[in-house]
Amino acid sequence: MRKKVLIAEDEKEVVEFLKRILEKEGFGVITAFDGEEAKRKIVEENPDILILDIVMPKLDGWQLLEWLRKEKASTLPIIIVSAKNEMDDVKKGYKLEADYYMVKPLEARSLIKAIRTILTFKSYEEGLSK
Repeated sequence: MRKKVLIAEDEKEVVEFLKRILEKEGFGVITAFDGEEAKRKIVEENPDILILDIVMPKLDGWQLLEWLRKEKASTLPIIIVSAKNEMDDVKKGYKLEADYYMVKPLEARSLIKAIRTILTFKSYEEGLSK
């Protein structure tokens, strides 16, 4: 079964780039262009992993991440992909329990490798809990 990746990103060009490379790698891709839409699609689509931008309209990436980890108590794997490259931003991402933090511009191979690694660990952990 194809793994579903939700891309939460407000820049259309970035979404198209990510969607193209992920579909080429065999992933199903869901897109959201603001935080509220991403929240709705997390509930409706149940993605396997989230690629999350921080600076988005309506609900920013920090707010979405906090909602996921605290209010929804979700273990959905999250890779932050952001232009925010200050150490304080990276620390905040990990403090809010993101699985990985990548700075734009990013290399497609690095993103694919991160997704595959995180999904492999998630499958392993799920197997242990059964």
